[in-house]
Amino acid sequence: MTASTPKTSPLNTEFLLNLLREAGPSGYEARPARVWLREAAQFARTRSDSYGNAYAEVGPEDGQPIVLLGHLDEIGLMVSHIDDQGFLAFLNIGGWDPQVLVGQRIRLLAPGQDILGVIGKKAIHVMEQEERTKASKLEELWIDTGLSAEEVNQRIPVGTVGVIEQPPLLLGDKLVSKSLDNRVGAFVVLEALRQLAQQGVKRRVVAVGTAQEEIGLFGASVSSHALDPLAGIAVDVTHETKQPGVNEKKYGKSPFGSGANLSVGPLFNPKLTDALQEVGRTKAIPFSVSATPRHSSTDGDALALTRGGVPTGVVSIPNRYMHSPSEMVQLSDVQACIDIIAAWVMSLPEGEVDFSRH
Repeated sequence: MTASTPKTSPLNTEFLLNLLREAGPSGYEARPARVWLREAAQFARTRSDSYGNAYAEVGPEDGQPIVLLGHLDEIGLMVSHIDDQGFLAFLNIGGWDPQVLVGQRIRLLAPGQDILGVIGKKAIHVMEQEERTKASKLEELWIDTGLSAEEVNQRIPVGTVGVIEQPPLLLGDKLVSKSLDNRVGAFVVLEALRQLAQQGVKRRVVAVGTAQEEIGLFGASVSSHALDPLAGIAVDVTHETKQPGVNEKKYGKSPFGSGANLSVGPLFNPKLTDALQEVGRTKAIPFSVSATPRHSSTDGDALALTRGGVPTGVVSIPNRYMHSPSEMVQLSDVQACIDIIAAWVMSLPEGEVDFSRH
C-alpha cells in the first residue's frame, strides 16, 4: 500500500495557549476544564463529573466507547503554614524539584481573588560558606506575597493552592510553558476527537480531560470505571532524548521531530500498539517507539487495570524540562499525536474488535 500524508487542519494553537494559561493544580482543575469544555461544545456532547473530569463525546450515544484520556491537572503548591511575618510555608502537589522553584512567581488561588507572590530563599550573600553548595529543600523555601501578616491571615487560609505564574511562549516551531505536562495531552485528545467528528466516525468515542493524574491517576480510574471502555489511549508527555544528560539506552529515542512516541510493554495491548504503528506507517505519520517494561506512570496504567482490564495504548509527546516552569514541545510532534490517534480509531473495523492476547 502506498503511504499518504493525512490531510489535517493547522494546529489550533489559540485553544492550546488558552489551556496553558489557566491555573489548574491537581484537584482544582475547574479553570482549564471550562476552557476545554467550551471548545468541545462546538462539535461534541459534553459533561463533567463530581470528581473534576471533563467529557466530550461523538458518534453513537450507546455501546462501549473508545476512550481518549489526557489529564488537565498540573503540579502545584499548597499553603501549609503562615508565620508571624506573613511568610507562607508550602507543600508540593505532585513532584517538584525544589531547585526550579527558587525565585519563581506564584499565583495563589485564594478565596475571592487570586494573589501573586514569589518564592523566597536566603540570598547567597547572607549564606554561610557551607550553605552555598547545598541543594535547596522545599522546607527551606517560602512564598512572599508582599502583604502584611494581617492581610495574609485574612486573605490566604491554610490549604490555599497555587501554581507557577509563567505565560506560554512560542519559540519558532517550539512551544514553552508551564503545565505542558499534561495540558498538551488534554489538547491532543480533544483535537483528535474533533478530527473524528469531521471524518464522520461511526463508533462512540469519548475524550476525557482527566483530573488528579499527578497525585495518583485518580481521575482516570474514576472516569474509566464509569465509561466501561472497549479500548482506549492515554496521552501524556515523555522525555525528549537529545537534551543533555538523557540516556537513550534507558529511555529510547524520542527527539524533537520524531512525532508520536508509542509505548510498548506488558501492560499495554499488543494488538492495539501494533495497529498504532501500522497506521503510522500507512499514513506517513512520524512516530517512535519506547520500551515500557513495567508501568508508564500515565493515565494508561489506570485505564489498563479498570474493571476486567481495558486494552490500552499510550501515546506521548516528546518534552524537555518536564515538571519545570518552562517545559518545551515541538508543534509538529503534537500534530503527529493527534493524527495517529484519529487514524487508529478510523481504522477499527465495524462491530466487535478482537483485542485478545491469545
